[in-house]
Amino acid sequence: MIKKLVLASANAGKLRELQALLANLEIEVLAQAALGVPEVEETGTSFAANALLKARHAARHTGLPAMGDDSGLVVDALGGAPGIYSARYAGPHGDNDANIRKLLHEMRDVPAEQRGAHFHCAMACVRTDDDPAPLICEATWEGRILQAPRGFGGFGYDPVFLVTAENRSAAELQSEEKNRLSHRGQALRKLAAQLRTWPDR
Repeated sequence: MIKKLVLASANAGKLRELQALLANLEIEVLAQAALGVPEVEETGTSFAANALLKARHAARHTGLPAMGDDSGLVVDALGGAPGIYSARYAGPHGDNDANIRKLLHEMRDVPAEQRGAHFHCAMACVRTDDDPAPLICEATWEGRILQAPRGFGGFGYDPVFLVTAENRSAAELQSEEKNRLSHRGQALRKLAAQLRTWPDR
């Protein structure tokens, strides 16, 4: 099994979640920023393509195994938007509040029964930048878009994503609950199961 893994993300909230979810594996988890890895432009046309692109980029810069993650919100009434552009929905600045304001504006006339949405997460692991057999795992988290933000936890679109089974927004969940239920938690558990038996070369 690999001993070190670079997380190819500059998103502090995402890093906290991933490090917590990986804590049970005996793998030293390093943030790419701590190793001087610049962010890479997300030019993929799918979540999986972007996750793999990030992982290969981090591995190329560090010479270490790396994990890339790409996730976003897929809204039925918006034809799947914001999708892979979730972080940049309101502009290239990645402003969470601006993204939420734009989403709620776009959804302003959509009735409650048509506000279905899901989070999608793709994760990719590579041993080297040219690894011919990367690990790729994907998962979704179903919910609905609220009329207004609720809760103060999480990050991104969490305050307006209603977890219907819990009748709470993702931002109202405790971090342990969110890690158990979320798209990222589901994808990472799939990935962790494979990492346990993944040879380091």
